[in-house]
Amino acid sequence: MHTVAQRSAHFACSNLDLCPHSAPAPPAMDSAARDKTQPVLPTGPEWPEQERAEQLARGAALKWASGIFYRPEQLARLGQYRSREVQRTCSLEARIKSVVQSYLEGVKTGVWQLAQALEAVRGAHEALGQAHGLLQDMAEAAQTLEPLREQVVQHKQLQALSQLLPRLRAVPAAVAHTQTLIDAQRLLEAYVSLRELEQLQEETCAPLGGLELPVFEGLGPLAEALGQAVEAAAGAAGQLAREDPALLVAAVRVAEVDAGRTTSLEQAPRDWRQRCLRALQQGLERVHFGTSLQPGPGALAKWLEALRVALPAELAMAEALVAPCCPPHYKVVQLWAHTLHGGLRRWLQQLLEGPELEEADTFTLLHWALHVYQGPEMMGSLELGPEADVSDLEPLLTLENIEQLEATFVAKVQVAQWLQKALDGEVVEWSREQEPDTDLSGFYHSPLPAIVLQILEENIRVTRMVSVSLQQRMHGMALSELSTFLRSFSDALIRFSRDHFGGEAVVPHYVPYLLATLNHQLALSSSVSVLQPEWVVPGVLAPVEAELDKLQKRICRLVLEALLAELQPLFAALPSRRWLSSPELLDDVCERTARFCQNFRHVRNPAVQLLLVEAERTVVLQYLSALMQGRLVCRGADERTQAAERLQHDAAQLQELFLGLGLEESVQCVPVLLALKELLNLRDPTLLGLEVAGLRQQFPDVSEDHVSALLDLRGDVSREQRLAALSSLRAGPQPSPPAGHRALFSLVPTPAPSVASCFPSGSCA
Repeated sequence: MHTVAQRSAHFACSNLDLCPHSAPAPPAMDSAARDKTQPVLPTGPEWPEQERAEQLARGAALKWASGIFYRPEQLARLGQYRSREVQRTCSLEARIKSVVQSYLEGVKTGVWQLAQALEAVRGAHEALGQAHGLLQDMAEAAQTLEPLREQVVQHKQLQALSQLLPRLRAVPAAVAHTQTLIDAQRLLEAYVSLRELEQLQEETCAPLGGLELPVFEGLGPLAEALGQAVEAAAGAAGQLAREDPALLVAAVRVAEVDAGRTTSLEQAPRDWRQRCLRALQQGLERVHFGTSLQPGPGALAKWLEALRVALPAELAMAEALVAPCCPPHYKVVQLWAHTLHGGLRRWLQQLLEGPELEEADTFTLLHWALHVYQGPEMMGSLELGPEADVSDLEPLLTLENIEQLEATFVAKVQVAQWLQKALDGEVVEWSREQEPDTDLSGFYHSPLPAIVLQILEENIRVTRMVSVSLQQRMHGMALSELSTFLRSFSDALIRFSRDHFGGEAVVPHYVPYLLATLNHQLALSSSVSVLQPEWVVPGVLAPVEAELDKLQKRICRLVLEALLAELQPLFAALPSRRWLSSPELLDDVCERTARFCQNFRHVRNPAVQLLLVEAERTVVLQYLSALMQGRLVCRGADERTQAAERLQHDAAQLQELFLGLGLEESVQCVPVLLALKELLNLRDPTLLGLEVAGLRQQFPDVSEDHVSALLDLRGDVSREQRLAALSSLRAGPQPSPPAGHRALFSLVPTPAPSVASCFPSGSCA
């Protein structure tokens, strides 16, 4: 137990050794004072961990003792252990007492110092309370002096007013006088009088401490009246520069002098200089763009022409008369140019936001804004010096405005109506009792092509004066309208032909007028290139050229239909026994054809050659169609010989006919009759296969039905021979058509073959 206590005391002493021992010693004091300040240590509860520490110490001591005295031989040394532990315990207790005593003395000293500080704080609190009372007494004394202070201030104000009273009495008269000067437009004198009154107001306001006297209430309206007079003079700058420049100079000087005015009063700046500049601009806009009425249809050109004259004159007047009346920093010429430009730009925007312009007004506005306004007569004039500074002006019309106007103009141009009117006049001419008019060369002639091209070319040429974009729009529209016109022309021809053949309106000179329209088509084809400017990409005329080709084919087809209407009754009797023995049938055909083709001489080349080619081909096709109808079957070799000779004679007669009309032999289709003549003239039917194969080489479009119809015409071909001849058509590959070959047999109808002539690969199989 003693060992455990000694070890605990040793642990406590070692911890206490860590406490500082260098703290300053408390001041020396007598015993009476020390006793008075000695604190009474309260007795509190024991250390909460004391019991646990004691238990741990006891357990550790028991463990140590049991370990030391476990063996019996160790018991002999028990007295030595006891004496050693007693000495150690005494040493520890002495050290603990010393440390605790030192700690208690420090605590006593701290408590004494706190008591002294408390006494000092109480003394300071009493001193502050006495000072607060003194301050309250002084504030009450100051309040008793406040009426005296107010009387002093009033005395000073009355003294100042007594000194200014003579001048203050004159203020109402001065205000009235200043108003009279303003009404008389004596602006400089009025401004001097106003400034004197304002200075008097400042001198009065300072000693009165900012007090506003009722006598000065009229200065605000008076200054505003003078400002309005300055504005009115600036707004009429153009007129005053010519009639009364002194008044304009006075107004500008008043605005400039007032710009440098300083005041001690809390007043908003008058800013008469800016009001003067705004009045200059507003007055200028009011003169030229003050009316809200928009010009009526057709009146815009007159109004723009008036502007073309007035605006340069206005700029010249500003440079010569207004600029000398204003300071240089006003930049009068630049202000005039920009104000006129801005006013005109806003007026045009209002115009475009209103009702849509007519065609003429739209073109006039575009040309005027893009060329006249920027031209040498107006803003591009060499007489405008650099002080005008027109280089940075915004465009008069925006890109959106230009596109809108161009689209409106193109949409309103009545090209379609003009073309339709020209076409209607031409259609009326077709029903005349006289043949079409001819030119000096004898060709059918009409002013229609020239009118059409003039309408289109004139519209494109006019738009060139405005802009390339408008020209491009108009060019595209012109080509589109020309294509529409050609389709309408073709439709009119169809109605013309239908009415003629239907008997509704029989035309005495039907074919000549058809031929005249062919000349019209040729004139349009040869002249349409004038509608293609240099900037147009190649191929843009392709749709128009395609429509012209369609129109030419339509006219040729109508002409050939008229030819067929005359020849079909004649070919109805061919072939026949009469045909075998007499050339009269073909003579009638040639006579009718020659008479019909006589009108071709009024058609220009190359259309006349095209007509002759198609007419000759039409006659040959009718001839072939008649042969294929099975109207004649040869009864023997003599009739076959007669038929072959008749074919040869007819071929020569037709060839001579068209040679006489001017058709070259190389483009004629008549040689097909000579090929058929060989087929009929063949003596040995067993060789028909070779002859049919030769016919196929010359005319690849010949069919089995055509060959079968020709074999029926011979009248001596057995079934086996027919099959052998027809089989030669299938032998070998299909031959390629010769160069320049045009289909013939594929356009020739054949009657339905008889059952006896059918075979598995035939058309009736």
